[in-house]
Order: sequence, then C-alpha cells, then structure tokens
Amino acid sequence: MSTPGRPKGEYRSAKHEDTPVSTANSVSASERTALNGLGRLMTMAFEGIDLGPLAAHLIERAAMNDADVEAVMDLSTILQLQGLRDLGVATQAHALLTKRLYELTSPRVPALRLLAIMLPGDLMTNTPLEFLIAESDVSLSMLYLAPDEPMPTKLPPHDAVFIAVSHSERARPVLDLLAAAVPGWPKHVINSPARIPQTSRTQAFRVLCGAPGIYIPATVEISRDSLSSIASGELALDAVLDDGTLPLIVRPIDSHAGQGLQRVASLREIRAYLDAATADGFFISPFIDYRDGDGLFRKYRIVLIDGIAYPGHMGVSEDWMIHYLNAGMADSAAKRAEEKQFMEDFKVDFGQRHAIALRSISERFGLDYLVIDCGETADGKLLVFEVCTGAVVHAMDPVDIFPYKRARMDEVFAAFRALLGRSVSIDSNSAQHA
Repeated sequence: MSTPGRPKGEYRSAKHEDTPVSTANSVSASERTALNGLGRLMTMAFEGIDLGPLAAHLIERAAMNDADVEAVMDLSTILQLQGLRDLGVATQAHALLTKRLYELTSPRVPALRLLAIMLPGDLMTNTPLEFLIAESDVSLSMLYLAPDEPMPTKLPPHDAVFIAVSHSERARPVLDLLAAAVPGWPKHVINSPARIPQTSRTQAFRVLCGAPGIYIPATVEISRDSLSSIASGELALDAVLDDGTLPLIVRPIDSHAGQGLQRVASLREIRAYLDAATADGFFISPFIDYRDGDGLFRKYRIVLIDGIAYPGHMGVSEDWMIHYLNAGMADSAAKRAEEKQFMEDFKVDFGQRHAIALRSISERFGLDYLVIDCGETADGKLLVFEVCTGAVVHAMDPVDIFPYKRARMDEVFAAFRALLGRSVSIDSNSAQHA
C-alpha cells in the first residue's frame, strides 16, 4: 500500500485550504472523542493540507482527556503520513494499551455494521476499508488483535466481518490463529484468513505459475549472506533462482510501495545495493522489460470483488518502477486520455482480453476481495507484479483533473457494498436452515 502525498509538480486541491481546525473549547464532547480515521486524514494529506495544526489539536485533546484514545490513534496516522513511521506505530501501540475497538460512524443512517479484524502496525498492515465504504450506509468497527494473545471467541456486535489483516511475515502467525478460530465464529467471514498468506510474493508465484493467460516472474526469498555470496561470485545466481539471469529486481522482505525496490544489472550493483540496505532478508526476481512499442511502461491496478474485475487505475511512465503519484498522470492530458479509455472500456477491452487470466486469479486465490497490480507482456499475457488485500483503492483524485474516474470508482464501491450485503444474506439463510 502506498501512502498518498502530493509529489512535487502534482496537483493540489484547495477544498480544505481555509478550513480551520476546531479547538477543544469549540466542539462538543462527542466530537472531541470522534475518530477522524485513515480515509479522512489520508485524503487531507493527498490534497496537500498541512496536518501539523490538526496534530497539535489532537495532542491537546489527549492531554485534556486520558480516555480520548481516538485522538492518539489519529495522531499515529498523521505521524505515519508525515513519514514518521516508527513514531506513528509507537503512538498507535500506546493507544491500543487502553482500547482495542474503534468506531467510525457512517455519514448516513447506518444500515450495516462492518467489523474489521485488524493487526497493529503501519499503514500497510491492514486493508484500508475506509475508502471502500466512504459516504455509504456502512459503519465500521475496527478490532485490533494482540499477536501474543488468544483469538477472540466472542466478537463485538456486527452484521458482517472482514479479515483486514494483509499478509506479511509478521502477520502470518496471527493469520494462522485466525484460520483456526474463524470456523467457530457464528457468521460468515469475508476474506478467509487461511487464504491470505497465498498472496505473499513467493506463494503468489506458486499459486499462479502455469495459469492460463498469466505470466508471473519467479520470486524467491534470500538471506543477506546468500545475496552477498552472489555479489562476490561465490554463489551462482541460477543456484538460487531458476533460470536466474541479470538484471534482477531486489526488495526487502515485507516492503511495499517501492520501498527498497531496485533493479540491479551486475554483481557490482548487487554489492552496492547491499551496502546501502539494512534488511537481513530480501526477495529477488528477474526483471521483465514490459515496455510497449512507444517505449513507455504501463501498470494497471485491478480490483477483484467476488470474482468480478474492476479497473482501479492505470499509470503510464517512462520509468519501469511505476507509482501512480509520480507517473505524471496529472500533468499529461495524453496519459489521462489513455487511462480514461482503459477505465471506461474495461469490460469490452482489457477486462475481456484478460478474462481467462482474471478468472484464474480469482479461482486460485479464492478471496472475496483482492487487488492486482499488473502489466502486459509483449505476447499479450497478463504480467502479474503483485496480488494483495492491502492496496489503497480510492476516489481521492480531483474530479476537475480526472473527471472520468469517480464513476468507475463508484462502481467498485457499489460492488463492495453488495459483497457485504451478500455476506449478511448468507448468514440469514444459514440461520433459517439451522
């Protein structure tokens, strides 16, 4: 999951530019303890708003009321959005010592209570559900589990439950415990915890290798010592990675959003990478040159909801390492026109062209909600970079620059709301036939 922020030269919305931050004396008691949440705070950061005044206000709130842990949770999110990950995670841990269950109310009359099972950690630890239910009739309860405690047998009141814990090596033991606990829960669970570990980089290759219409590069986990031996020539690359040849893609284990990701084309570059890296373990995979005939790289984000594929976005860049925010989409009418066509014609073009591949991904992973980052190979296959449950799927882009996106994202949000409704129906039908 990438953390949106306005890159240099990117757009900035003035939507909240002159919105004052309320002081503790000017708001009601309920407002003082209300949770802003990730969706609202990340949107503010995305629009270029200075979160410093709000952070100061949250500190004031927490100082005035020890029970106002919502202020501490919001502060932890702001710190992470400001790039202070470790401090933000520590602040979150402080809040969780007091309270594990946090509520985000719907702006409308709630018709459905969604319970998200979450794990403490940074902004990439859990599925960012707030974006999927924004402005809907769904209220969100977020229950943070302690990794060193037994899984709950009794859950807070809810209509639907979603396992929001994304895969990471740290999350794997919790997902295993959840997989054992979920069969004893009274209601249907969205996104089986037993299946989420298959989205790891190494497992995803095993799951999808040989699937029709798909190409996914082999990925292996390697220690720092072994990678150092490759750099020195003591260990052959193909002894670790089948058919392994340079250049390679190297990244630290559990890294996301391009953190520590680098293309290395020689043993000397591997050595230089290791000298700069601090991680003890890495993933390596062959670099695939997926440039089109015009020399540009194109990366697509696809959302799978209950087996149906929807377009999330499309990035076009001169650089192989595409992140939507630094691809220059806002600065190029030609790129936006291409994304517009991709999104509006998805069902009859990209989605139809890769229908077999997308269906294979849905069937092989068996998850109700899944996000795919992918490209296309020269021979027309779907080139899968990553599958995960934690990527941000949002409608934060300003409509004056991206007027075509909101309608497509509304389709995603409607599909997700329908998924929640079907989950409730499953429980109702089960109760009737019990």
